[in-house]
Amino acid sequence: MDISVIVPLYNEAESLPKLYEWIERVMNENGFSYEVIFVNDGSTDDSWRVIEQLKSLSGQQMRRGLVRGICFRRNYGKSAALYCGFRAAEGEVVITMDADLQDSPDEIPALYKMITEEGYDLVSGWKQKRYDNALTKNLPSKLFNATARRVTGIHLHDMNCGLKAYRREVVKNIEVFSEMHRYIPYLAKNAGFTKIGEKVVQHRKREFGSSKFGMSRFVNGYLDLMTLWFLNKFGKQPMHFFGLVGSLMFFIGFVAICVVGGMKLYALHHGVHAMLVGVNPYFHISILMMILGCMLFLAGFLGELIIRNSPSRNDYLISKEI
Repeated sequence: MDISVIVPLYNEAESLPKLYEWIERVMNENGFSYEVIFVNDGSTDDSWRVIEQLKSLSGQQMRRGLVRGICFRRNYGKSAALYCGFRAAEGEVVITMDADLQDSPDEIPALYKMITEEGYDLVSGWKQKRYDNALTKNLPSKLFNATARRVTGIHLHDMNCGLKAYRREVVKNIEVFSEMHRYIPYLAKNAGFTKIGEKVVQHRKREFGSSKFGMSRFVNGYLDLMTLWFLNKFGKQPMHFFGLVGSLMFFIGFVAICVVGGMKLYALHHGVHAMLVGVNPYFHISILMMILGCMLFLAGFLGELIIRNSPSRNDYLISKEI
């Protein structure tokens, strides 16, 4: 099979027939064998009934493409939908797109060519001209992407674009969890798939319904980015972080308490009045730093014990083998 198109959706019943018809037309014009996997993320409207109708219609007319559906019992989020879609995909190239008709299926042939002929592992869309609200979406999106480029080292203008193309090996070797769908290129890079590109794609105005994402996604996105950075940097060696920071804090606290004690002894030796060590605030700050240093160091040890007993501690991606 040439292409798997994965469409995560939540309450998009009105747009699904038009989207599928559009995908089908593009695929038939280019002679692709394909499957469309609709992942219904706990929709409360008629989305699943529409998917069943599309599946039935596809089977009756013996069409070239296959319609598949996955339905969650409740809303788990886009990352969960993509994870299940990736697991089910069978195409050599996997395309993801949103169900709101803002992503154009006409981009699929060019994305497919970039993967199969130009050798990219992953190609992300770049909505250079957007039709979203400039204040609530465009400006925060630019700040978000600038931060992501800085932290990840991947120079994409629109890392969170829903329209992406992947080599099949990529989606089978990354795990999308929590709300990490925003950083799939970073997950792919950490897994060793480094040929990541982007393509300017058409952005269209939403025809039905409203956006399901609020402003909280930018705060959550920043926190998720820091999580991924930390896991990539210290996920296998937690002692390298906690041990270093803990040792540094303990050392500073120890030096500080020695200074406080030394100043008290100097004052006593020269008969100068000095504050009691027990009521000196610097003494308590020094003790606190030493305690925190010990706790961080122990956290590093516990992290190493957890890693040692993890079943995935020796999971490495092998590119080729003879």
